[in-house]
Amino acid sequence: MMKLYAIPSSTADTWQERSQSLEQADPEAPMNIQNITSNPNEDRSLAIRDALRNAIIDRRLAPGTKLTESEVGSLFDVSRTVARAGLQMLSFEGLVRMERNRGAFVANPTPEEARQVFASRRLIEPGILTAAMGRFDVERAEVLRRQLQAESRYLSERGPSARRAEIKASGDFHLQLASMSGNAILERFMEELIARSSLVIALYGQSGISSCGHDEHLAILEALERGDGKAAQHLMLHHIDHMEADLDLRVRSTTRLREALSL
Repeated sequence: MMKLYAIPSSTADTWQERSQSLEQADPEAPMNIQNITSNPNEDRSLAIRDALRNAIIDRRLAPGTKLTESEVGSLFDVSRTVARAGLQMLSFEGLVRMERNRGAFVANPTPEEARQVFASRRLIEPGILTAAMGRFDVERAEVLRRQLQAESRYLSERGPSARRAEIKASGDFHLQLASMSGNAILERFMEELIARSSLVIALYGQSGISSCGHDEHLAILEALERGDGKAAQHLMLHHIDHMEADLDLRVRSTTRLREALSL
């Protein structure tokens, strides 16, 4: 089963290479798992994993959504076995819940799991900033500024597609920082945490603000540019606190349908 796991890009696959378009990609660049897998079915399973993962992160698939092997297989024109492998990859990441005799569902995190997601981010993201600070330069600052420009543009737009783009751009700021740390393991952890955070916000967010605070991102960038690592860490922790404070994690008792509909 290990050969089905998603393998992080090598540390040589830098943030610069990631920002290039496919057309500009260097054919001599380090190969990721999509390039090196010899089994076509594994490639298809990875493609399914990536497509569903993006849909979950972008909140186009809501928590609790059922993902049947037959429907997934039909949409991607693959067998149920290949579809199942892609869903299992997502279950390893905690984004999909597999239930015996019922099938696969987009994970529906409990309030305690939601708290653990943000507690994990408090532990990991300050360390990412420390690592990124040692490699920070003008070029990396420009990458983050372009990311903030994308956030700002989506914030001024309306509609479901703009909303999804805003959510993705917001999470990408944190992923860019992780990629700048030069630590592929930390980057992989952050990919999972950002995905889980998106699920938590979709389920428990109160204000409808699903993205991170744009102004808080800017303040973190400015601290990095000043070389003030402690300030950047403090701002990041405040930022994570702010995101969690917007969640309503109260446990509610079950309400009968008649009462829920005020009939």
